[in-house]
Amino acid sequence: MKSIGVFCGANTGTNNVYSQASAELGRLMAEQHVTLVYGAGNVGLMGVIADAVLENNGRVIGVIPQSLVDREVAHNGLHELHVVETMHERKAIMAARSDAFIAMPGGFGTFDEICEIITWNQLGIIKKPVAFYNINGYYDKFFEMIDHTIAEGFVKPDQRENLIIEDNPVILLQKIREYSDATSDYWIDFKRI
Repeated sequence: MKSIGVFCGANTGTNNVYSQASAELGRLMAEQHVTLVYGAGNVGLMGVIADAVLENNGRVIGVIPQSLVDREVAHNGLHELHVVETMHERKAIMAARSDAFIAMPGGFGTFDEICEIITWNQLGIIKKPVAFYNINGYYDKFFEMIDHTIAEGFVKPDQRENLIIEDNPVILLQKIREYSDATSDYWIDFKRI
């Protein structure tokens, strides 16, 4: 596992624990030589994790639509900055450049991005680990909803079992690595996306 796509908020939230935990994950990724692939923002938890990776001599790849660059939210200190036209291009590049994915706390954009990756795994378009960094129990209600969809017959239990949820960043990265090692023959065909 060489790179992880991280989806997270353009805000830091109301509790400082989110920023602290994001910085810790960034530090660990840098120490383990795992490249951060993210939405290229310099604000919110996006900026926190990118700065933490960079401060610890890690590598960061950002992908951002021109419309957000125009709002002056692009991080200028990245190793690679890809400016694209659409959110669809952004997600496709992030998917191609990432060996695994983590959803940190965030809003609708984060939910959209991680749910699309879950769907691509479900459809066999990709086969990559999907994890939730459950800082402060942030995703507890999300997983209650997933359990409800299983009970109602809309999601198969094994699709939920394939999702990693963890509040400890050390264990989170370990679980992703173990999953990655077990499924190292993944593939992706963007013509199908």
